Amino acid sequence: MSAQEQRPLQALDLALTWDGFRQFLPISAFVVLFGLAFGLAATQTGLSSETSLVMSALVFAGASQFAALDLWGTHIPLVPLALTVFAINARHLLMGATLYPWLSSLPPAKRYGVMLVASDANWAMSMQAFGAGKPGLGLLLGGGLALWLAWLVGTWLGIYFGSAIDDPVSFGLDMVMGCFLLAMVVGGQKNLRILIIWAVAAVASLLAYWYLPSNSHVVVGALAGGALGALWMEKQP
Repeated sequence: MSAQEQRPLQALDLALTWDGFRQFLPISAFVVLFGLAFGLAATQTGLSSETSLVMSALVFAGASQFAALDLWGTHIPLVPLALTVFAINARHLLMGATLYPWLSSLPPAKRYGVMLVASDANWAMSMQAFGAGKPGLGLLLGGGLALWLAWLVGTWLGIYFGSAIDDPVSFGLDMVMGCFLLAMVVGGQKNLRILIIWAVAAVASLLAYWYLPSNSHVVVGALAGGALGALWMEKQP
């Protein structure tokens, strides 16, 4: 058994964070391309360079930022904009619930600091590490920092050098992280608790898609899965 596998699953220190950062460097190259697409789209929408970079630094959510561009204009509809961003990011409720057994041992400041850089990719890899009996919080924090920096670099490149790409979607840049997440979920932990939580979230999302207003399925699915995950806590090893 390696030294890393002998450590508590909830361990988090500089060495684990740096290891997570290094593991995510190859993935970050694709995030740079996705960020480049956002920077280009933001410029075409009329956002200033400063606003685009600040949005990427503070929001750090590609799908939400692209959705915000669709609502951007002379008169910004703040309430619809906030609701749209919340709906798209509601899946983080489920992500937080699945991570709680390991995050709960951290001081509040560190716990919520780690979650500031949580995204689909580093969440999926950290859950995969936990399922294999390895510490995963270093992947969550270090990987998140790598992705965040790559997103900022990509946004900057898109603002200043992205004019060569007329249609980023035609290159499939909007699908890179979705495909990565699907691969991680398929290869991740598959105990009864996780499968039931995902099943409940999927069924609730489908019902909302069929019977509730447009885009509400994202919120409903995340709330259903997140609530079940919060109530049905996994025992720490």
